[in-house]
Amino acid sequence: MRNTPPWFIRGRLKPRQLLLLATLAEAGTIHRAAQALNMTQPAATKLIKDLEASLGVPLFERLPRGMRPTWYGEAMIRHAREALAALARAEEEIGALRAGHLGPVRLGGITEPCVSLLPRAVAALKARHPELRIAVELETSDVLLRRLLGGRIDVMIGRILGDVDASLLHYIPLVEEPVAAIVRPGHPLLAAPGLRLADLTTARWVLPPPGSVLRVRFEQMFHAQGIAPPEDIIDATALIFVTRMLEESDALAVIAHAAARYYERAGVVRILPLTLPCTMDTFGLILRRDRIPSPALRLVLAALTEAAREIYGVSLTLPPAFAGGAGVGKPAPA
Repeated sequence: MRNTPPWFIRGRLKPRQLLLLATLAEAGTIHRAAQALNMTQPAATKLIKDLEASLGVPLFERLPRGMRPTWYGEAMIRHAREALAALARAEEEIGALRAGHLGPVRLGGITEPCVSLLPRAVAALKARHPELRIAVELETSDVLLRRLLGGRIDVMIGRILGDVDASLLHYIPLVEEPVAAIVRPGHPLLAAPGLRLADLTTARWVLPPPGSVLRVRFEQMFHAQGIAPPEDIIDATALIFVTRMLEESDALAVIAHAAARYYERAGVVRILPLTLPCTMDTFGLILRRDRIPSPALRLVLAALTEAAREIYGVSLTLPPAFAGGAGVGKPAPA
């Protein structure tokens, strides 16, 4: 018995239909979308109608002043954008391979791995493969998850948060993330004898915004000891602002311990001599299950595995499809 071809084969799906879907979602009217794609309005209308006929559902509501995606349309637009992004990455990767290069690979990480794991892995990779193109983004886990699921990054090191469907992802745990309280050099609290958490309630703090994981853990730390959390707070996440704010005042901040050590070695801040009973959840390596890794991504994952063993003392077990990067050779120019 012969298998039934997928709907997009039966319906002869055209890349131009995907591009029109994505453009129409932004333009709001078929007229503006057709103009943006340099096609006639009747041709654009026919492409949408043909796609709706292939799927058997209406993708847009026709309104007096434009078109609004239905739930079916919103789903199809999302997948159209992902397909177009994948095709763009394919062209970029093929171009790199033709030139004898590897890559590109886009990485995302939260603060701790961006200070420790990623620099070690990327430095080792570039020493062995200088032709490899790598981009690194530092962001919070929720932002990185959206970029990973949207195809804007290839791998992230962070946490799975919120209502993300974890079945779409591979999660390989690494370590917990300890935090530290930091102040400017010469801060009066550095000389305070027997410093306790209760001594910090009236201080001014620079903290992540309400609802963030670290902010919640910070407040829980005080509640657990029967102490009211500090009220004099500045909400901020950018480390460049946080460190400058400490330089300009007697404020305190709480950040990942690895970042605190880095800035302390640079002489920018000092870590308060107080162990905070506060840690962040375990972070890990996160990949999309539906992605077939490129040779360059396999190399990156092998380097991350090696660096994780050196820094954290943990052995990462990658999914079989993502393992085996060490043996990938350099491509020959076309």
